Amino acid sequence: MCLDGVQVVLVETGISENVGMVARACANTGCRSLCLVAPRDVDMGRAGALATPQGRPILDAARVVPDLPAAVAASSLVIGTTARKGGWRRDILSPGDAAGLVADALARGDEVSLVFGPEDRGLSNRDVTLCTHLASIPTAPGGTSLNVAQAALILLYGCGPGLPASSPRPGGARTVPSEDMERLMARLGAMFREIDLVHGDDPDYYLLLWRRLFARAGLRRHEYDALMGLCRQVGNRIGARSDRRPRPPHAP
Repeated sequence: MCLDGVQVVLVETGISENVGMVARACANTGCRSLCLVAPRDVDMGRAGALATPQGRPILDAARVVPDLPAAVAASSLVIGTTARKGGWRRDILSPGDAAGLVADALARGDEVSLVFGPEDRGLSNRDVTLCTHLASIPTAPGGTSLNVAQAALILLYGCGPGLPASSPRPGGARTVPSEDMERLMARLGAMFREIDLVHGDDPDYYLLLWRRLFARAGLRRHEYDALMGLCRQVGNRIGARSDRRPRPPHAP
């Protein structure tokens, strides 16, 4: 079992032992990449004791970054985990469905991130917007809260059976990564504001619909370029029309 191309991302983890156990889960499942987003007072010595010798190299090599965009910049598939549903958290995948998406992404040669939130509150709504998909692990009604290391092990293990049997398909069209999608969403949001389509105090919630649409579509490079070109042309036309509007005469 080997999960090359998959990274586990822990957002603001505050319990050192959890970081170590996640590193151990990565070692158990052949995932070699661990990223810590703004960890809260994590003691690597205590984490290392729980990582065991197998997980210690993964822990030692873990990236530490200041925010989630930096963590998932290279990933085309970003699956966030959540126990809450509704509002910003819709179309929740089962672990099996998430594993299928991971297998397809790896077959294309895409990078994948599995994102886990802080132990005490989970992923924020802003974090959720950066995820292309959300997944939830079914539990008994009285025990909906899973330890982050348990959740990581379940999702990583579930990805194993669907992995591609060989290297990425030659000539396969890769999906654009998260950093490019964020550029597109910023340009799209600006265009929506220019044409007065976005209303209210929370434009990010409106853009979430478009994020999910593009995530399902799996934008390729030429499709991304076409959408960016559309946004530029709309902006240029609006700017040109603004320049042609008659200006009021100057006051004497």
